Amino acid sequence: MTVAGGAVVVSGGAGPVTAAEATPSDFLIEGELEQGGWIRGKAPPRTLRLRLGNTALPLDNEGRFFAAFDRDAALSAELVATLSDGGANSAPITVAPRDWQIERVNIARKPGGMSEAFWKIREPELKRIEAARSVGADSRGWAQKFIWPVKGRISGRFGSQRIYRGEPGAYHSGLDIATGASGTPFVAPADGVVTLAATTPFSLEGYLLIIDHGNGLNSAFLHCSDILVREGDVVTQGQTIGKIGATGRATGPHLHWSMKWNDARLDPLLFTGPMN
Repeated sequence: MTVAGGAVVVSGGAGPVTAAEATPSDFLIEGELEQGGWIRGKAPPRTLRLRLGNTALPLDNEGRFFAAFDRDAALSAELVATLSDGGANSAPITVAPRDWQIERVNIARKPGGMSEAFWKIREPELKRIEAARSVGADSRGWAQKFIWPVKGRISGRFGSQRIYRGEPGAYHSGLDIATGASGTPFVAPADGVVTLAATTPFSLEGYLLIIDHGNGLNSAFLHCSDILVREGDVVTQGQTIGKIGATGRATGPHLHWSMKWNDARLDPLLFTGPMN
């Protein structure tokens, strides 16, 4: 469910109204209120602190904020603002469910787990990824309308999943864009700071690039053939940052683009809209 720019969620649960009908105590929000989606908004005046459920939301100098909903998010949430006079405003948020692409197969799921030898390789990689996603860069990329990093055939959709004789496998955590050849350049979908730029390939992700867009929002680009930026670089929307490849565990050249807000996994398609 899309909420157009200027839509309002009224404190006290009165529901969405137009911006013209808003009162000073209302929350102004826009975004994609569905699983894997996001909201940007403005808190009521005199807001000291804001939270979505139990998650604190930082406010900029104009009282604006960002939040998002995991692929498996609950279908309801609540914005709560603590005001300077000691009072509080709250607004319910309805999160629409998604009809995920599910494939049911009549075979047993392969036994999971990692060998001790592979875990010795994988553990430091996971620690680097976690650290890169936790930097908290000073960027306002989160406030921008995102663009496609590259255009091509969508070969894998966010949230798709296989069910093996009733046992769910891991769902696809990002969006795959196939261009047909390695070496195709891709660009930053929004402003940000480079927090990971692998100089040697990771075991699964290959050459991995992570961009922090600020406010807990980040993008990861997997299987690169080349990374054209370094850790600590500030990048701008539309800047060429890497080239598509098939490094790591990949069956062919494509860009795997995944997004997270804190621990929530998000659908990049809900940030860009359809590919034109």
